[in-house]
Amino acid sequence: MTWDPTGQDRFWWGTAASSTQAEGVAPRSDWARWEKLGRAPASRDGNGFATNYRDDFAMLADAGLTHHRPSIEWGRIEPEPGKWNPDAIEHYRSVLGAARDAGVSVWVCLHHFTLPGWFSDDLGGFLDDKARRYHWARHVDVVAETFGDLVFGWKPINEPVAYASLGWLDGTFPPGRKDLEKFFDALRAIHLANHEAWLLLKGGDQPVATVYNLAPVVPRSTEPHVVALADTVDEALWGWISALRDGLLRTPGKADVEIPEMAGSFDLVGFSYYSAYGIADDPDRPFVPYPADARVGPLGYAPWSEGLGIVLRRLADELPGRPLLVAEHGVGTTDDDWREEVLRGSLAELASAVDDGVDVRGFFHWTGIDNYEWLHGFDVPFGLFDRDRKPRGSAALASDWASRHLLPRNSRP
Repeated sequence: MTWDPTGQDRFWWGTAASSTQAEGVAPRSDWARWEKLGRAPASRDGNGFATNYRDDFAMLADAGLTHHRPSIEWGRIEPEPGKWNPDAIEHYRSVLGAARDAGVSVWVCLHHFTLPGWFSDDLGGFLDDKARRYHWARHVDVVAETFGDLVFGWKPINEPVAYASLGWLDGTFPPGRKDLEKFFDALRAIHLANHEAWLLLKGGDQPVATVYNLAPVVPRSTEPHVVALADTVDEALWGWISALRDGLLRTPGKADVEIPEMAGSFDLVGFSYYSAYGIADDPDRPFVPYPADARVGPLGYAPWSEGLGIVLRRLADELPGRPLLVAEHGVGTTDDDWREEVLRGSLAELASAVDDGVDVRGFFHWTGIDNYEWLHGFDVPFGLFDRDRKPRGSAALASDWASRHLLPRNSRP
């Protein structure tokens, strides 16, 4: 049996998180080393999800948020190569079973920024073709066989461009490199890993979606070098389109590669959206918030709802006929009134796109419950609920929209 893209009878409303952020770091992961080196704040137990998951799923279901994307942490279930942790496997089966009992459909992510240390540090991670094709493929197979009966859908890799940028360009995530050429290599490798996961997961009755991090890229000057940089950034963010459309994998700084089986891959084109990128005429600070007069949040970017509409329509234009999924969208701020304002604007953009015939199948808010936000620790809340599980006003807004079951191809509620 295969997933039927025409069989969806209602819009998917949900939330998204990751294991490290919700449960705390896996002891044998590369992020555990990062914390020990003082490169990031301690994640502790995340938001306590590892012990509170039953109540958390019930709370999300009561709010009408009946889809959730967690990650299954590779470093927990396979702490050493070829040696699986039965306790971790049983824990994740309990988590997925509790979601099903609560009426929450789970979309499992297989890689959300962190990896087992033995894979990333010792073997070279995704950049090593042998390690990727053997160990990553085996991990995908093991997860599918072990947990597939409890999974609604798959989202194999979270934000390929962000992962490559943070690790090999910005250097703030493992492995902590600042090497443009290695960034291009890492970006290509993570796209290949995503594709290889799709090949292993496709054909079942569970949809498989991407989670590309996307944004409009806007040059703030007509200077040739500014326009050229904007084009390069745009190609990094959006270059995968030619692979899904034409089977031609394009990566900045690398020769194009023909991979015919990438054409038409993935059941849903999912993406995260938070803001636009402004490109300025300043070599020391080329990335600036956009629009120029927009309010900037504590993470340095400006949440901009109109950009979500731009992303949805660009995807619809460049990949006609492909169902889309807003796999992650939220606002990091202590000002929930502002979060609610941005969310209201983004939901209006979503409804407008659906009205215009854009085939959007779901919306996942980042995140349901405040959690660990990597380099920012617990200081930048994203949740509809705080860590004490107290609902914010934005939770009521999300619940209201979810209760009206916005349908694909239907008019707004």
